[in-house]
Amino acid sequence: MSKVDRRIAKSQEAIKKAVIELMSEKNFDDITIQEISDRANVSRGTIYLHYLDKYDLLDKLIAEHIEELRAICESSSELEFIDANLPWFEYLESHYLFFSTMLASKGAPSFRSQFLDFLIEEFKAEVDVSKGKNQGLNEDIILQFIVTSYVGIVEWWFKNGMPYPPRVMAEQVGILLERNL
Repeated sequence: MSKVDRRIAKSQEAIKKAVIELMSEKNFDDITIQEISDRANVSRGTIYLHYLDKYDLLDKLIAEHIEELRAICESSSELEFIDANLPWFEYLESHYLFFSTMLASKGAPSFRSQFLDFLIEEFKAEVDVSKGKNQGLNEDIILQFIVTSYVGIVEWWFKNGMPYPPRVMAEQVGILLERNL
């Protein structure tokens, strides 16, 4: 990576960090590009070099995290739920400020729906209504039950200051998923 590339990456990281911090303090609609540039210690021009506006910045930030989660799911697709959940909860923990802010924020309702859509996509292959414990049940209802529970447990975990480490969360949630899928 060249010196220029490193500088660009460093600026983009500072910009992303600034917007997340500001969102944890105030409503997204009230945040200005000037505040983001002040917090990130970059010029407004630098922000506009990478993003059309603050909405584009937020969309790209959300897309990046969803892509990271998708990669984690793909790399652990052959594992049992308990083992597959561990890298997931570790990622959520290491990006606590982003996820807790996005889930709590009124400024990012699109995050919640994108997160739910992503989870439905990931769990769809796990649902079998042709045999076993879910035979005869409706696939859409099962998926809604699983993904809203999953998002709910993540929100609860964040709101309560992550009272259990990722390993415990992965094990407990994994057992619950095994029971239902």
